[in-house]
Amino acid sequence: MTRITIERLGHHGDGIGDGPVFVARTLPGEVVEGDVVEGRMASPRILQPSPDRIKAPCAHYRTCGGCALQHVRTDFATAWKETVIRQALAAHGLETDFRTAHVSSLYSRRRAAFAGRRIKSGALVGFHARASHVVTSVPNCMILHPELTKALPPLEDLVARFGTRKEELVLSLTRAENGLDLAVTANRPLDDKQRTDLAQWAGQTGFARLSWDGEVIIQAHAPVHRLGPALVTPPPGAFLQATKDAEAAMQASVAEIADGAHNIADLFAGCGTFTLPLSEQSEVLAVEAAGGMLKALEAGWRGTERVRPIRHVARDLFRHPLKADELAAFDCVVIDPPRAGAEAQAHELAASTVPSVAAISCNPVSFARDAKLLVAGGYRLEWVRMVDQFRFSPHVELVARFNR
Repeated sequence: MTRITIERLGHHGDGIGDGPVFVARTLPGEVVEGDVVEGRMASPRILQPSPDRIKAPCAHYRTCGGCALQHVRTDFATAWKETVIRQALAAHGLETDFRTAHVSSLYSRRRAAFAGRRIKSGALVGFHARASHVVTSVPNCMILHPELTKALPPLEDLVARFGTRKEELVLSLTRAENGLDLAVTANRPLDDKQRTDLAQWAGQTGFARLSWDGEVIIQAHAPVHRLGPALVTPPPGAFLQATKDAEAAMQASVAEIADGAHNIADLFAGCGTFTLPLSEQSEVLAVEAAGGMLKALEAGWRGTERVRPIRHVARDLFRHPLKADELAAFDCVVIDPPRAGAEAQAHELAASTVPSVAAISCNPVSFARDAKLLVAGGYRLEWVRMVDQFRFSPHVELVARFNR
């Protein structure tokens, strides 16, 4: 048995003690005891708990690996996530003011990727247990919207009927404005009978759309999402912000940064999360590599009256970022890259004359790297707002304002 004191939390939410020894679901200042194997204490006994520790509210917390921070107070989790951003910035010599964080409400997740496994007695659908391939059922999940939870029994039926014992299906379920949109990833084709049977099953269970490995099997009606004034139907499995309230908070922050701008470039625009609301007041160029996302954005724009003209370009901004001379036409840039960040584009922004930048990020480390490039190029990091739409997880998102 080894006894250690937890000194800090790592970026994955694990407690870290001297060694280092990683201990999941512990807090700074706690004294724990247990067997250490390869630098990890898998089953700690907490000898001295932190005053920030609370009883986990969800009955699934002990077995489900979907959440990592249910054992702490919300204010502690919020402060810790802001600290993660501060530390990432400090590593590059940067600091800034922090706006009041936005924390998504419980039972608000509108999309989730479930694991589905066929078993002798039927099927299991849920999330993986922590550090395991075991699937844990989550019928009373506290983060999912109730409409997603209600869909778990039909998903179990789908896996039992169309899955195999040798595979794990990924069931990406999204709550649209007008029904549920299900995208199944199986990495194997359906035969004609399976395709017919699956379409019949989807019709009976009431899904708005069902796709299998990207192929739409049935669409009872187009699943739509409201983005500003427009209704948009994304491609199957397309990225959307996890909660509506977090999306609204991000849109409000971006609108504040872009206020007064007449010509805006929205980079990594997706289906138009920011493009479409901004187009009510400004002309916008949407740049996105995925053609299907741009088609959804264009269809949403063309079906809406209260927007200004939107131009769009299919372009890989990692390989072909907008150059500084191309950016000269814009008085604001919105940039929302994936986790890798946008280093090449940040170099071009740093060399540009764009007055303001609204940066959205899901990775403080890549954000801080790119922020350093902008600051070196003459921008000032005015403020950051942490957005916690993945409650109880170590995932951190943010919106930031840069001005020249």
